[in-house]
Amino acid sequence: MEKELLNQVTSELKLIRQALEKLTPKESVEPIWSNSNAYLWNSEIKSFSEISEVNRIPIKLLKGIDLNIKILHDNTKQFSKKLPANNALLWGSRGMGKSSIIKAIHHEINTTETNNLKLIEVHREDIEDLPIILGYLKKYLHYSFIVFCDDLSFDGDDTTYKSLKAALEGGLEGKPKNVIFYATSNRRHLMPRDMIENESSTAINPNESVEEKVSLSDRFGLWIGFHNCSQSDYLDMIESYAKHYKINIEKKDLSKLAISWAAGRGSRSGRVAWQFINNLAGQNSIDLD
Repeated sequence: MEKELLNQVTSELKLIRQALEKLTPKESVEPIWSNSNAYLWNSEIKSFSEISEVNRIPIKLLKGIDLNIKILHDNTKQFSKKLPANNALLWGSRGMGKSSIIKAIHHEINTTETNNLKLIEVHREDIEDLPIILGYLKKYLHYSFIVFCDDLSFDGDDTTYKSLKAALEGGLEGKPKNVIFYATSNRRHLMPRDMIENESSTAINPNESVEEKVSLSDRFGLWIGFHNCSQSDYLDMIESYAKHYKINIEKKDLSKLAISWAAGRGSRSGRVAWQFINNLAGQNSIDLD
C-alpha cells in the first residue's frame, strides 16, 4: 500500500515538474552578430535566430519603383553611416515590392558600404516584445540594426500598437541611435478605413478616439507609397527577369504570355510578374536559384 502511494506521489511530482518546465521561459542566448547579417526575433526564447540566406530579389530587378528605391536607399545609407535617418513606413498596393526593396537595399549597402548593418525581422504578433528587443540591441553600438515588420496592421480592440508607439518614441530614454524601424503595410494608417470611420462616428469625442491610433503612422518620418503598376511597367519587370535568368523567348511571345497571365490573376504587380517568371522557368526547366 505504502509503495503504491509512493509511486503515485512520485508520478504526480514528475507531472508537476514537467508542467513547470513548460511554463518557465527558456534561457535566452546572446547572438553572435558576426555570424550573419539577418536575424529573426524568436519570441519563445526571447532572443534572435540567425538567417543564413535571406529570400531576396536583386535590386536591379525591381522595376517601376525607382524613386521609392532611391528614397529608402538614401535613408538607409545615412543610417548605416551613423547619420540621422527616419523610421520608414512602406504602404500601398499588394505585391509591388515593399518588403523586397528593404531586403535588397540592406544587402546592397552591406556589400558596398559596410558589413555592420543588421536586418532584424519581427513578426506582427511579436510587436509587444519591442521594448525587450530594443533593450538588447542598444548594447551593441558597433552595429546598426534595421528592425523590420512585414504586413503590419491593427484591427478592432488590438492594443499592441501601443508597444510600437512607445518603441518609436523611445520614452524618457529615447530610441537607441543604432536602431531604425521599417514596416510595410497595405494601409496608410495601419488600420482599415471603416474602423477609423466607425470610431469617429460612435465616440463621445471622435477626434480623440481616432487620433491615438491614426497618429501611430505619424511616428514614421518617411511615408513611401506603392501603387498599382501600368502594363508598361509590368512588362518591363517581365523582360528584366527573363533576361537575368536567361529565359530565351521572343519578346512578342513573352509579352503575350505575360499579359494573359496578368488577366488570369486580375491584377498587375511585381509579385504577379515574379509568379509568371516562376511558371515560365519551370516550363523551360530553368533553375532560378
